[in-house]
Amino acid sequence: MFFAGRVQVCEVAGIPRARLLVDPGFGFGKTLRHNLDVLKNLDRLHELDVPVLAGMSRKSMLGQLTGREVDQREFAGVAAHLIAVARGARVLRVHHVAAMRDALAIWNAVEET
Repeated sequence: MFFAGRVQVCEVAGIPRARLLVDPGFGFGKTLRHNLDVLKNLDRLHELDVPVLAGMSRKSMLGQLTGREVDQREFAGVAAHLIAVARGARVLRVHHVAAMRDALAIWNAVEET
C-alpha cells in the first residue's frame, strides 16, 4: 500500500508514528469514482496505525453528486464526513465547524449509549 511506504519513510527519517496522520487527499487528481472508492474503503487505512484525516468540505465531488454550487455544499459535506467517521476517520478538515460539531455531538451521543 502506498501509505504504508510513506509512513515507513517518515519513521526512517526519525518522525515517530505518534506524530503522523494519513490524508488520502480527496479531490486531488481523482475522479468522482476514485473519491467514492477512497471513502468507501477508508477503514482499510487503519492497518497503518495512524489517525486518518478526511477533508471533503466543499469538494467538487459533492457538487457532482448533488448538483450544488460550492457555497451550497454544507449538508453534503457533513454527510460525507459522517461516513468518513463511520469508517474510522479521526481528523476532519471542514469549513462549517458548527454544523460538523453538532452532527458529531449527535453521533457521539448515539455511539456512547
